[in-house]
Amino acid sequence: MKRIKNEQVMKLIESLKTAAIEKNVPLWKRIATELESPSRSKRELNVYKIEKFAKEGEIVVVPGKVLGSGALSKKITVAALSFSDSALDKIKSNKGEAISIADLLAKNPQGSKVRIMG
Repeated sequence: MKRIKNEQVMKLIESLKTAAIEKNVPLWKRIATELESPSRSKRELNVYKIEKFAKEGEIVVVPGKVLGSGALSKKITVAALSFSDSALDKIKSNKGEAISIADLLAKNPQGSKVRIMG
């Protein structure tokens, strides 16, 4: 495994790989691979892109950080490695849900109806 300093991220990557193998869900392996990349190449996604491409009620995964630029008018569940404070406010103000990738894995182990964005 590549050298990753953050122990929580290392544990998340291992649990994603385990879920990918045990449950035969390629989505989790793809997210684990994205999270293994160097921190300078991790995805950052602004709220306006989520607004533009996600549908109402959809579950979106960002294998990186969600930033707060833009507006959000849809009720969407967003799972990410981290969120800026303004992004959290915008997601929650529309009755959306901002959760960690680990929480999404626990709630939806089959990865059904999940879209990767970034």
